[in-house]
Amino acid sequence: MAAIARWCIKHRLVAVLLWLVALGGVGTAAVAAGSSYSNDYEVPGTESGRATALLERGFHGLGGDSDTIVWHTDKGSVRADGVERRMTAMLDQVAELPGIATVTSPYGDTRGQVSEDGHTAYATVTFHEQADDIPEAQARALVDTAKAAANEADGLAVELGGSAVALTEAPGGHIAEVVGVAVAAVVLFLAFGSLAASALPIATALVSVGIAYSGIVLLGHLMTVADFAPMLGMLVGLGVGIDYALFIVTRHRRGLKRGLSVAEAAETAVATTGRAVVFAGATVCIALLGMLILRLSFLNGVAIAASLTVVLTVAASVTLLPALLSLIGMRALSRRERRTLAEHGPQPELPTGFAARWSAFVERHPKLLGIVAAVVMGVLALPTLSLHLGTSDQGNGPATATTRQAYDLIADGFGPGVNGPLTLVAGLDGADDRVALDQLPAALSATKGVASVSPVTYNSSGDTAVLIVVPDSSPQSKATSELVDRLRTDVLPPAESGTSLDVHVGGVTASYDDFAEIIIGKLPLFVGVVIALGCLLLLLAFRSIGIPLKAAVMNVAAVAGAFGVVVAIFQWGWGSELLGLGSAGPIEPFLPVIMVSVLFGLSMDYQVFLVSRMYEEWLETGDNRRAVRVGLAETSRVINSAAVIMIAVFLAFVLSGDRVIAMFGIALAAAVALDAFVLRTLLVPALMHLLGGANWWLPKWLDRLLPRISIETPECREVADARGKIPAQRGTAVTATAVSAVEERNDDVRDIAG
Repeated sequence: MAAIARWCIKHRLVAVLLWLVALGGVGTAAVAAGSSYSNDYEVPGTESGRATALLERGFHGLGGDSDTIVWHTDKGSVRADGVERRMTAMLDQVAELPGIATVTSPYGDTRGQVSEDGHTAYATVTFHEQADDIPEAQARALVDTAKAAANEADGLAVELGGSAVALTEAPGGHIAEVVGVAVAAVVLFLAFGSLAASALPIATALVSVGIAYSGIVLLGHLMTVADFAPMLGMLVGLGVGIDYALFIVTRHRRGLKRGLSVAEAAETAVATTGRAVVFAGATVCIALLGMLILRLSFLNGVAIAASLTVVLTVAASVTLLPALLSLIGMRALSRRERRTLAEHGPQPELPTGFAARWSAFVERHPKLLGIVAAVVMGVLALPTLSLHLGTSDQGNGPATATTRQAYDLIADGFGPGVNGPLTLVAGLDGADDRVALDQLPAALSATKGVASVSPVTYNSSGDTAVLIVVPDSSPQSKATSELVDRLRTDVLPPAESGTSLDVHVGGVTASYDDFAEIIIGKLPLFVGVVIALGCLLLLLAFRSIGIPLKAAVMNVAAVAGAFGVVVAIFQWGWGSELLGLGSAGPIEPFLPVIMVSVLFGLSMDYQVFLVSRMYEEWLETGDNRRAVRVGLAETSRVINSAAVIMIAVFLAFVLSGDRVIAMFGIALAAAVALDAFVLRTLLVPALMHLLGGANWWLPKWLDRLLPRISIETPECREVADARGKIPAQRGTAVTATAVSAVEERNDDVRDIAG
């Protein structure tokens, strides 16, 4: 690490230019290539996946994205001559638009597309391609053409729904990022008092995240990458990137205050705190890449995209940042700090103020504070018990969105199930199959939860048939998911008995249910692997059984608390409309996996920075109470500052206008707040006070077997080994050389922790 820092400092202009060239080159390539994202939840081998594949083979043109045009009038009926002429002309224009395969009008032989009260009607528009492959220009043309038929004077409203239409509602601009960065800049300026020093973490994060964002765009051409992956990568990258740079800049500033030159301070910062940053970044990447064991293409792209962002932020922190630090020189300190340094020379920094008082308070009342923290975490985690995994639909969008208004109009006029019908697709092989299929609508109509069933439609060759089942509940409702299970287990098997008929249940709800079922089935393995890898890393770093086990429990507690907040806001709807996040709905099925990955990685960061200082003090003195007190006092301030920055960045993404990204932002912000202000500064030190020396216990046989790794410099390890041979009991005399070595090491470790 020191060699890397020296090169970047010596060739600072070259280092900066290399990063800027990379930013420009990758960004230009991304603009030229364009985006190619895919939100494909289909998993090979699932029931819904087979239904989709069979539908695409048997009915060319029906396999594309299906959208709706809804019109409503409070004056008269949609069957009135004036309304019918106006809307029929509009539908004829839509049918001629590029990319449109079919348009089904309610004014032909089609039944059921006009509400019973005559005030609402809808037409079905089917594209040639799925939504992921439809250019936004085609979707925009559909919206503009349909909206032109609205007539406020006659009270005729026209709204559109569907996945393709949603492309035109994608949030534009980068308000969320700007707000998050602005708040982070204010926090950094308040912490440093130097405009130059506070700008460096921002600049470093923006450059690395900019390259990562463009890289994710290019990655979408090579593998399946969800459309929210770039925003998720940016969210995580800005949070950890600014935080990592904050730790290194803080260490650099302390070096300057101790009298080191600019080059020496920057090199020492990278060689010490930079090692901890690399270790912390590695844990985040390991947690994220744990998603690969699920073997789901949808999540593979998310894992690699987010990991790419973290890798680049770490690389920028240990290469670009020292170059920038050497460029600004002593301006990393505020004017007052520079003046004090010139007048009084280097001064030691000791933990004082609230951090020291709080650390002493925790030491005096570990049981009481531990109970309070546990109760807080338990209460916040309670909503997690009612977690309902599913996929929110356009009924959860903002009330002003055309997709939300179309959804509500259809639900009011025709019933909630029309917004998400189930598609039953069957392959036919002989007359017996056709006879059995013709009898199926009657059985379906008598099934609990079914509102209506369409007639059976056969393709031209007669080897594939499809029928539509409309539930009496909304697509995201548990009742609809139960209907899917009922059809698959109770209704369809008897109908298929004695024939070669094989009917597959597809549709939006069925696809999401299949995806969620696979996620839930693999979730225990995934969480177990992530916890095991995290514990192994901490075991190697801190040579303790207790530290990794407590970290695992704390990480689970942070995830549970964060999910409790998410369930309350998004599933129960506590304030969701007020925040502009739409109405209450289920939690996305992929959220637990991604959140566990990200949160375990971020939690490990704070664990490393907090416990590393405690560990060094323990090696030094053998006094657990002192180790916990000093470690908490010296690291809590910078950890809390880093947490405030992360929370600000994450919460700012609520402004993105995207429900999924807002869900990530609130979950991450809640987890970081709980982790930093409840777990790491309250529950963890309280437990460590109660456990005493057992915190650091490791069987000797295991100690001999484990390889030795350290996040500190070799010099620090040598001093620690030397100090370990010196009796550390109170009242024991030590040599002047030993005392000098301990004091020198104290300064280094204090700087690392800061």
